[in-house]
Amino acid sequence: MRAAASRIVGNRTFNLSIQALIILVLVSFSIDTLPDLHPTARQALEVVELLIVAVFSVEYVLRLVASRPMRSYALSFFGIIDLAAILPFYLAAGLDVQSLRAVRLLRLFRALKLVRYSAAITRIARAFQIAKEALVLFACATTLILYFAAVGIYYFENEAQPESFASVFDGLWWAVATLTTVGYGDVFPITAGGKLFTFIVLVTGLGVVAVPTGLIASALSKVRDEERRELQGRTE
Repeated sequence: MRAAASRIVGNRTFNLSIQALIILVLVSFSIDTLPDLHPTARQALEVVELLIVAVFSVEYVLRLVASRPMRSYALSFFGIIDLAAILPFYLAAGLDVQSLRAVRLLRLFRALKLVRYSAAITRIARAFQIAKEALVLFACATTLILYFAAVGIYYFENEAQPESFASVFDGLWWAVATLTTVGYGDVFPITAGGKLFTFIVLVTGLGVVAVPTGLIASALSKVRDEERRELQGRTE
C-alpha cells in the first residue's frame, strides 16, 4: 500500500492536477467575495469547495501513508500546510455562523501548497532553515529595539502630545512605523528631543531592514552551492 501511495503522489499528472486545484481555490475564493453573487453560482462554489476538499483530503492521506514513519510527514512543514488546507472545511461544520467567516479566511492556507511545487520557493524555504538561528536572534534584538524606541518617544513627547503618546503602547505604533521606515505620518514628534530621537531611530531602521536581507541572501548562496554540488555528484 505504501508503494502504491508513493507512486501516486510522485506522479507528475497527479501533482499538476493538485496545482490546478490550488489555482481554482484562489479563483473561487475571490468570486465568493462578490456581494451580488447569484445564489446558483454560490451553490456551485460550494460544490467546487466540497470536491477540492475531498481531493486534498485524499492527497493528505496518500502522502501520510507514503511517508515512513508517518509522523515525519505529519509534523513536517508541508504536512502541516496540507493539513491546514483541509482543516477549515471540517472545522466549519461544527461552528456557528459568526465563526464561519474567520474559518473561511483560513482557506487561503491552501495557496501555500504551491510551495511544494516551486523550486524557487523551496530554495527560499531552505535558506530560511539555514539562517533560522540568526533570524531568531535578529527578531529578538529587533523586539528590544522596538520597545526601547517606544519608551524613548513616550518620554520625549508625552508632555507635548498627551493624546498621541498617552502611554508606551501608543509609542509602539510610532516605533513600528518609524523603525521599518514606513512613516505613515499619523503620529510624529514635535519636540526637539523627539525629532533628534526619531532621527536615531530612522538610521537604526535602515539597518533593521538591511540585516535580514543580507542573512537570507547569504543563505540562498549556500543553498545554490549545495544544489551545485548535488548536481555534480549525480553527473560524476
